[in-house]
Amino acid sequence: MLKQIITEIENRQNITREQLALLLETTDTGDIAFLHERARKTADAIYGKQVFIRGLIEFTNYCKNDCIYCGIRKSNRKAERYRLTEEEILSCCANGYELGFRTFVLQGGEDPYFTDNKICALIRQIKAQYPDCAVTLSIGEKEHDSYQAFFDAGADRYLLRHETADEAHYGKLHPAEMFWKHRMDCLWDLKEIGYQVGCGFMVGSPEQTVDTLYEDLQFIRKLQPHMVGIGPFIPQKDSPFGEKRQEQRKIRFGFYPLSGCCSRMCCCHQQLHWEPFIRWAGKKEFRQGQML
Repeated sequence: MLKQIITEIENRQNITREQLALLLETTDTGDIAFLHERARKTADAIYGKQVFIRGLIEFTNYCKNDCIYCGIRKSNRKAERYRLTEEEILSCCANGYELGFRTFVLQGGEDPYFTDNKICALIRQIKAQYPDCAVTLSIGEKEHDSYQAFFDAGADRYLLRHETADEAHYGKLHPAEMFWKHRMDCLWDLKEIGYQVGCGFMVGSPEQTVDTLYEDLQFIRKLQPHMVGIGPFIPQKDSPFGEKRQEQRKIRFGFYPLSGCCSRMCCCHQQLHWEPFIRWAGKKEFRQGQML
């Protein structure tokens, strides 16, 4: 029965809530193997055996936000904070270019020190020195004018995980001063401006359900991003979720690989980027507990 459902999902490029529940909750090894096989076939048809490498420059772990799951939340007094200097960031680019990287990802917390002007200046310098390289930003929620300024300075791509497409669930993961609608508006702004856009979510976060995962997949289908990042929730010891290690065991260890398979089959209308990254950072701790 499930093999028939899997084939139907693949043919329709969509999935119902009930079908997702059946797939994520199955323990039949034959059905799971078939799902993996179909997902791999979908990926191979789009990518072949290519591997895409990007260089992440994690240039700050200061953050003004207090996301409940995150190791660099502003109230975490135990985090060892750092900021890379402009010279250090450009040195990372030089090193990466010599190694063959042609995309640099500037990634960090929402650090007020790095104003729009500073980010724009960095983008311009990188693009001037490495005109054959793409610059990707992953620096959180901004206003439309900021995103436009970064794009005008030469940024090509922007990664912003939506974390969860369910508004009530979003409120369980973030403080009251952060709003689900603003996160969603940011993604639509980025797409309207012309970025190659990446969204994504954690699997196994507290109070996540099949229903919230279904909303995530349907949001991805609607947004049609260029990149999708799906990673497991790993509790960070110094966050309020630090003790939630077993609560979501079934989702973390069962749902995570199957969620990736389902998303490939029902959301991949184009060549999405599912990429390994090489990271540079000034210190060892950067967003422990959040898969980026």
